[in-house]
Amino acid sequence: MKSAKKSPPVPVPPPRRRILVVDDHPFMRAGLAQLINQQADLEVCGEAGNAADAAREVVRLKPDLVLTDLTMSDRGGLEFIKDLQASGLPPPVLVVSMHDEAIYAERALRAGARGYIMKEAGGESLLAAIRQVLRGEVYVSLRLSARLLENLTHRSPRGSSSPIKQLTDREFEVFQLIGQGKSTQDIAAQLNLSPKTVDVHRGNIKAKLALKDATALVRHAVRWVETQGRDPL
Repeated sequence: MKSAKKSPPVPVPPPRRRILVVDDHPFMRAGLAQLINQQADLEVCGEAGNAADAAREVVRLKPDLVLTDLTMSDRGGLEFIKDLQASGLPPPVLVVSMHDEAIYAERALRAGARGYIMKEAGGESLLAAIRQVLRGEVYVSLRLSARLLENLTHRSPRGSSSPIKQLTDREFEVFQLIGQGKSTQDIAAQLNLSPKTVDVHRGNIKAKLALKDATALVRHAVRWVETQGRDPL
């Protein structure tokens, strides 16, 4: 009697890579989750609307990737990325933001992010960026990649760099919040700093941007934020 022919084993798909979505807009989180959960190899394991919740979820969920905006109600996005890097074995971070990559991407990468993509890039580009970062690579747009290479291979003429680039990441955040119309007390509360520390940053910003007084600083910051055409951090 012939033995029954055994069916070939059904291949088991690899586990889906788990992603934590951090964004202060619930609708944006829902849209990102829907896009990601439709993929056979990806899934959203959790969501957070601010830096404090996100930090707790990273510890609790241990995601393979953190997908984050830079706008947060309780802490600057750059500082959040730095906090993750200092936490031991941080998951890779991909920034997906409405903020212009020409201004923010280099700072995000220096803070420890593994990629930067603008929200206007669209779903297919975002998924490609997610998979690239999960492979251990760095993702930036072709336009930004070309600019970064240009900066590496050609020395800019002395004095040609924007004075804004002289600001530290913290000074940059304070500068943007000044431009948003925030008072020293408001900035201190949002960034978890003392008002005295904020005043020190304001003084450093004035010196670096060669602004003579507080009025000139506010006027310059407001004009700068308006020309960006985007929400500040």
